[in-house]
Amino acid sequence: MMNKLSLTALVREHLGRAREASSGRSAETVHGGHEHPLRQTLIALRAGTRLDDHEGPGDATVHVLHGRVRLVAGGDAWDGITGDLLVVPDAVHSLEASEDAAVLLTVAKTLRA
Repeated sequence: MMNKLSLTALVREHLGRAREASSGRSAETVHGGHEHPLRQTLIALRAGTRLDDHEGPGDATVHVLHGRVRLVAGGDAWDGITGDLLVVPDAVHSLEASEDAAVLLTVAKTLRA
């Protein structure tokens, strides 16, 4: 079954929620989920907020849909602006919003039998 959604509308909605939330962020899984090998999650972050250091569950990319972010892993950092695709390193990493931002996190993991 074909499904369509507007990432532009979701970015607007979740940026509004992030600006109001005490955590400064808002997120929604838009495709897949923990029980699927592919998961895509829209994450909105208010300027100055971050996702603290964490490990990823598999191959991952961050597509910057709005704003500016910084992906940090160890002593390395990559800045991303609207339209950039950042490959998440296989290492502990964090993501910080340099300005109000929204990203599409795509994670592909191997399902265990």
